[in-house]
Amino acid sequence: MWKYLTIAYLVGKKQGNKTYYYLTESARVDGKPRIVSQRYLGSAEEVTAVIEGRSAGDPKHSRHLGFGDVAATWSVIEQLGISGIVDDVVGARRSDASASLGTYISLAVLNRVVAPTSKLGFGPWAERTVLDRLCPVKAKALDHRRFWDAMDQITPAHMKDIEERVTGAIIERFGVDLSGLVLDMTNFATYIDSGNTKAPIAQRGHAKQKRVDLRLVGLGLIVSTDGGIPLLSHTYPGNRADVSQFPIMVRDLVERFAKVAGNRDDLTMVYDAGQDSTSNQSLIQESPLHFVGSLPPAHHRDLLEIPKSDYATVDQDRFPGVTAYETKTTALGGEYRVILCHSVKFFDKQRRSFTQTLAKAEVQLTNIQARLERSKTKKSKEALLSEIDEVLSPRWVKRVMTAVVVGDTPPELRLSFSTDEEALLVLEEEIFGKRILFTDRDDWSTSQVISAYRSQHYVESDFKQMKDTKVVSFSPMFHWSEQKIRVHVLYCTLALTVSRLMVRQAALAGVDLSVRELLRELSEIQETVLLYPGERGRPRVKRMLTEMGDTQQNLYEIFNLDRYAPKR
Repeated sequence: MWKYLTIAYLVGKKQGNKTYYYLTESARVDGKPRIVSQRYLGSAEEVTAVIEGRSAGDPKHSRHLGFGDVAATWSVIEQLGISGIVDDVVGARRSDASASLGTYISLAVLNRVVAPTSKLGFGPWAERTVLDRLCPVKAKALDHRRFWDAMDQITPAHMKDIEERVTGAIIERFGVDLSGLVLDMTNFATYIDSGNTKAPIAQRGHAKQKRVDLRLVGLGLIVSTDGGIPLLSHTYPGNRADVSQFPIMVRDLVERFAKVAGNRDDLTMVYDAGQDSTSNQSLIQESPLHFVGSLPPAHHRDLLEIPKSDYATVDQDRFPGVTAYETKTTALGGEYRVILCHSVKFFDKQRRSFTQTLAKAEVQLTNIQARLERSKTKKSKEALLSEIDEVLSPRWVKRVMTAVVVGDTPPELRLSFSTDEEALLVLEEEIFGKRILFTDRDDWSTSQVISAYRSQHYVESDFKQMKDTKVVSFSPMFHWSEQKIRVHVLYCTLALTVSRLMVRQAALAGVDLSVRELLRELSEIQETVLLYPGERGRPRVKRMLTEMGDTQQNLYEIFNLDRYAPKR
């Protein structure tokens, strides 16, 4: 863990017949003694006036610096020991580097949490905060070129080792419960030129942000159900299917936990039907992991035909409107306990969504119908049928909507369509509101299995947080080589880890806030710098924190911000 111990003392500097005093702080930085802070106090008369409580006059200027959010984030970065971990893994810094690699990674994590910006904008941002007091590095070290020069040292093997050690620190220093683990994957759009060959990890694929025009980078996360803390990440090319990355992540997880948490038999992995395959399920069965997953309803029509009158209420207090039916079924190469769930809330959501889908299809078919009646088409019948088939392609639409084309030549073509209300009722009864869960946790109650599956919201929330452009954001990312992209993903994931630990730490102390709400409250704790006129034009400086409300005072104590606050 990277630390420094500061020693404060007075230094008098004589100029002419007068002595001027400075409050100087020195510390060992990277093993060498350095002056990290020097503040002008004034002449002997001015210092005496302050000590005796006499007025120092009106300040000439003032500045406001970001304090609360920066200091609280830095406190968690220090608790995790990110700087020391990185330096220990990567080794001695380059001779021409202005700071250690661990320091650079820690600074990048801090910026990603508080105010994501490019490395070019990092220096100007840092000048508006108290960062110079928290991390005593020279101003030139914050230059974006120095940052990326240092990053050249880090390799994918280093990144994996760093994340593994950070996971160990999460377990050891924060006591995060590991029994529940959730896996999911997403991708992020990049702005890398199509002709760039230096970033094969960025590929076009199924864009979850709907940016089909951009190259994508995939990211898989395994997070704890205790606070949504990332415990393992996996970066992969954006054109690869999520299901193909599942075995890589599971093997890495088993290997990592054997090192940092010992051989445990109480770990339960939660994942959705997108990860289902016979080979993936065999891998889970062979591992020490338990699991809770889901099966595609379309593959188990026999279960869907079970009448809802056979379902039983699960837990009206915890899961209002949820009923379930339990049985066994054969799936993915084995026989498993299955819980068929029906949720009134999920039913209403699916019905609303499908109603909108049908309305959209109806509008499109109406437009085609009007075009044909005006004989405004040159399409052949085959081309027209293909266009209509595309309109009816969304899931379930063909079950309730039919379209008929008559005529042979373009001027003769006519379209008629209709919606089968009875078929819609059958669809709603058969599918809407239902999920098929399967698990090897035969010792768990039905409500425990449902609760575990619903814990997927933790990782979904984490991905949503990384797509927030204001705080803890994956964007902006201005990199065009694979190595730089992987470094970017590393410190973005670490930033997510730090922010989730901050939220968890506050919640355990009774302050329940989202990441954005927490950082907003902390950001309102600012440091005011008052500049007083001094002799011979030298300003005298006085620092103090702004007034705090009750929530901010609680957070000040939770994150022990007093150790970072200005001292009078």
